[in-house]
Amino acid sequence: MAILQKHIKHSNLELVEDASLLVLSEVGPQNKTGETGDPFWSRPVARIWTLVLLIGTCLLYCARVAMPICAVAMADQFKWSKKESGIALGSFFWGYCLTQVLGGYISDRVGGEKVLLLSATAWGCLTAFTPMIAHISSVPLLSLTLSRFLTGLLQGVHFPSLASLFSQKVRENERAFISSTVGTGSQFGTLVIGGAGSLLLDWYGWESVFYFSGFLSVLWAFFLWKHLLKGQGPIISLETLGSSSVQSKNTKVPWNKLFKKAPVWAVIIAHLCTGSTFFVLLSWLPTFFKDCFPDSKGWVFNVVPWLVAIPSSLFGGYLSDHLISLGFDIAAVRKLMQFFAMGVSSFFTLLLCRTTTFSMAITLVAATMGLQTFSHSGVSVNVQDLAPSCAGYLYGVMNTGGALSGVVLVYFSGYLIDTTGSWASVFTLVSVLNLLGLSTFLVFAEARRVDIEVSKTKCQNIHL
Repeated sequence: MAILQKHIKHSNLELVEDASLLVLSEVGPQNKTGETGDPFWSRPVARIWTLVLLIGTCLLYCARVAMPICAVAMADQFKWSKKESGIALGSFFWGYCLTQVLGGYISDRVGGEKVLLLSATAWGCLTAFTPMIAHISSVPLLSLTLSRFLTGLLQGVHFPSLASLFSQKVRENERAFISSTVGTGSQFGTLVIGGAGSLLLDWYGWESVFYFSGFLSVLWAFFLWKHLLKGQGPIISLETLGSSSVQSKNTKVPWNKLFKKAPVWAVIIAHLCTGSTFFVLLSWLPTFFKDCFPDSKGWVFNVVPWLVAIPSSLFGGYLSDHLISLGFDIAAVRKLMQFFAMGVSSFFTLLLCRTTTFSMAITLVAATMGLQTFSHSGVSVNVQDLAPSCAGYLYGVMNTGGALSGVVLVYFSGYLIDTTGSWASVFTLVSVLNLLGLSTFLVFAEARRVDIEVSKTKCQNIHL
């Protein structure tokens, strides 16, 4: 009798586990693959997607940075003041903040690759047609401000879509390296448009910079559609969204409880701090070098940190996945990566307060920017650990907060510089915020799933 009870109990557990596995397989990624097939990319397929998405992210930044590179030439042609140039440049970020959550939400339901394709086609065309928009408009400032705002709207879905796609198609022990590799596209894009864009600007005028980045982006979108999506139409219908919503109800993603989880807030706060401090350094470091080292060459301090950041990001991703493959706890590895990204980098940032030579300053800045890329293997991947079924949505929330706080912090840093007359106040502010976010992440971060609560009624309805 005891043996029979034990067998029945074991059978109950197996049926409940099978039911849970079936429910999870309806919405996307899972750690175990059943007989329905492996939802993850094979390694050869993953390599192809990684390369293509790396190029896409590179072109995203080429289109994003085209306007800042051409701002002086455009201001001279259209007789803009500094304030008017700032309006046109700043409009991108306001648009960029508005579609992060929506882009991630849709990606979780219809697939991040479809959202990436549609958005890249749209912002690529808009970038390519920007010169025509400027020349046919009677008020170029208004038309270009609107164009940049729309570009921000369209590009805002990119990184949440990547987070959603990776959570659905990449295995847990491979996510850090792939995310880091694709993330280096931002540094590659800044370097490419900084070099090629400057030459095009000098040789053919500012219009050529927009043509270059815009048409290449459209070609990339066509390649993605033709060869990786096999010509499958990127149509996102209301019916598709509706059917996907039904699946999410079956798995009961507890939105009201999700944001009550300490690990969720830990990853949000850490990303907000690291994102906003990155915006500050990106915006003010060129001015810092010009103020403190007037004879320094712009191509040195605008290029060297990014040349260091690219291999640093790749190394961080490789190290993270390697440690996990060796059996180290996933949460511990994510915390280690974030410790380098926010803790060790803050040490070098603080040293900038006392540096007196250009060589030392460029070394410290390169170390800071290089170590910050380790966050690709920390918080950026941790959101996929916590909520693979809604990783795009959560990443959108994180990125929106980071972008908004970054814009505010950039303005506040300018106020500190004017008020104190010291760059030490800005570097201290950056370090304090980083350490605050790091402390929160080290204490509360986890790597277990918190997004799915399988309906208890489904398990109770299983009878023997």
